[in-house]
Amino acid sequence: MKDERTFRYQLEEFEPCNKQEEADKRLFLKCLSEGDSVFLRENEAAHISASGWVVNQTMDRVLMAYHNIYHSWAWTGGHADGEKDLLSVAMREAREVLTVDGHEKNGAYVPSHLHLNVTYLLRGDDREEIRTKEDENSNVGWFSLNNCLEAVNEPWMKERIYKKLIEKMGNLKI
Repeated sequence: MKDERTFRYQLEEFEPCNKQEEADKRLFLKCLSEGDSVFLRENEAAHISASGWVVNQTMDRVLMAYHNIYHSWAWTGGHADGEKDLLSVAMREAREVLTVDGHEKNGAYVPSHLHLNVTYLLRGDDREEIRTKEDENSNVGWFSLNNCLEAVNEPWMKERIYKKLIEKMGNLKI
């Protein structure tokens, strides 16, 4: 019997809303079938990351960080680094305030690789103090849902990810 808390179980129960999510689900399941190395960033071909689409209590603002590598505002997120509770990863990364091109980090070259990303809708208090994590971002801030799209410089993330998340938020039954 499957443990309802496992990521594989959650993924198998996930209902994709479009062809992109269907393909992503198939790829995730294939990678998971090859073992747990997909949870480690040492897997240079592909590894799992988790992101948080952090909204305020009224769900009209989103928390974003200015990502130093991509020179763009983005959701919060990071590598699983062996952790299989991806909600915990997304929450940890949100508290610290993503195909990835080759880049330099801490003086070392990181080759191009695929992030198998899981995104969670998280709620935060936009009245709390926020801070940057200087080795990863140079600013953090709350944006209205419309302004967050204007701030993003990465066309793929803006058009295929963030717009979809905003649309999904409009379909939530709260």
